[in-house]
Amino acid sequence: MATAVSAARVAALVGSFDRSPAYVGLADTLTLLIGDGRIGFDVRLPSERELTEALAVSRTTVTRAYALLRESGYAVSRQGSGTFTRVPGGRARSHDRALLPGVDDGDAIDLNCAAAPAPAGLMQAFTDAIGDLPAHLGGHGYFPAGLPLLQQRIAASYAARGLPTDPDQVLVTPGALAAAAVVAQAFAGRGDRVLVESPVYPNATQALRNAGARLVPSAVDPEGWDLDAVGAALRGSRPRLAYLVPDFQNPTGHVMSDEQRAAYAGHLRAAGTRAVVDEAHQALALDAQQMPAPFAAHAPGTITIGSASKSFWGGLRLGWIRAPHECVETLQEARLALDLGAPVLEQLTLARLLEHGPVLPGHRERLREQRDRLVREVAARLPEWRFQVPGGGLALWVELPTARGSALAAAAEQHGVIVAPGPVFAAEGGLDRYVRIPWTRRPDELALAVERLALAWAEVRDAPAARVRRGTRVMVA
Repeated sequence: MATAVSAARVAALVGSFDRSPAYVGLADTLTLLIGDGRIGFDVRLPSERELTEALAVSRTTVTRAYALLRESGYAVSRQGSGTFTRVPGGRARSHDRALLPGVDDGDAIDLNCAAAPAPAGLMQAFTDAIGDLPAHLGGHGYFPAGLPLLQQRIAASYAARGLPTDPDQVLVTPGALAAAAVVAQAFAGRGDRVLVESPVYPNATQALRNAGARLVPSAVDPEGWDLDAVGAALRGSRPRLAYLVPDFQNPTGHVMSDEQRAAYAGHLRAAGTRAVVDEAHQALALDAQQMPAPFAAHAPGTITIGSASKSFWGGLRLGWIRAPHECVETLQEARLALDLGAPVLEQLTLARLLEHGPVLPGHRERLREQRDRLVREVAARLPEWRFQVPGGGLALWVELPTARGSALAAAAEQHGVIVAPGPVFAAEGGLDRYVRIPWTRRPDELALAVERLALAWAEVRDAPAARVRRGTRVMVA
């Protein structure tokens, strides 16, 4: 059931809005409040009569302001029920047309997709794997748990990080998203509560929603995790699962320390909640820093999801699940309801790649050069934008001076650069003050992209929020 916000509360939030003209100023202020999340998603706004009295304005002012909110995608009217808040790219997200530039994007620089081109050495791994393939052609080719050799290599990679793992604890999947879908199918039944971070990787939460789970958002602040708030959320909701990204969190780039992991694990034990940890970016430490121990070292009941897409190449569609022994059979049953195994050639290729470690030589160095160039360009051309430089991962999480993320993304498309605004990553709306900018293009392309973003920002920075165009493109990688 949707919640409501009182007219008195709205009046307190909007304060002394611009009255030239008043309806635009009111719509502009309400848009910022909804985009920031101070007025939540799917909240019923006060009736026009109530807000008219609370603000001491004309009925026409409120009527026209609400109309502008609806036109800009920040509200919707329901016959007989009232006006409810919306956020562009909110709960309903498309998972098709946003991954790559569309037919009308021409030479646009795609910064929607946080995935790098294939590193040197990948082709050789595929070539070598083809030589390994004939030994498997006499069988049926189905390996629902994964090719035994690859299971062994993945298990060894966890052991090298201080987490002893048996090969039979590993389930190989066609990508990390498929792994998330298997876990959701196995452990998130209809109506079960699942704690999720916000901002968060949107496709993972969609997999949980598809399984019928009820999401419980837990904010990841610009400074990181507020563990007292996490503990309170866990005690209050007692969720069955908690979906976490402690290593270069997507999209913020934060890394949870060993001390924080131990404290978080304690909160989970107290609530009887099992962690599902996404380690897709874990191997992408760019500053030669020592990474914390795997979260499962602090919480043995953790189900861990891994991926080859970010460490090696997005076209290598392989992920995996590392699970406690007592969870493996349930996961295998759920897996068989979705597919019968990942392609053998790709598994042989990944087994070859893992012989050399979690990433290929030179890959981190290339990403570090691109990150540093992006940081310099944003700092020079857009000094009012705020961000923390992550020690790894693939993207900057940038805070804008005002809630113009969706407007910026729409304007940027017109200038030939595609980015994902904050609401795409919000578990339940808001975050329009943010935008995610990956550093997965060449340094010269990143410099040009920031130049175009600066032009787009100049267009939307001071424009009334209710007047600027907002796109519907969303992010899926």
